[in-house]
Amino acid sequence: MGERICSKVSCRREAVSTLTFDYEGRMAALGPLGAGDDPHAHDLCAQHTDRLSVPQGWVVLRHEAFRG
Repeated sequence: MGERICSKVSCRREAVSTLTFDYEGRMAALGPLGAGDDPHAHDLCAQHTDRLSVPQGWVVLRHEAFRG
């Protein structure tokens, strides 16, 4: 299995985290790379992990490895 790449458009950096959303609960969860088989998950590189922003009123649940 090859290197996983960031899901952001035009980004070719290696992914370090996986982002998932709960639209009904207005939550985003950011954690270590997932299994890779969830079509609703988005892999992010370190730069995009650090710059993550969500809509106003949403909550971000961050795995302790990604708390800053």
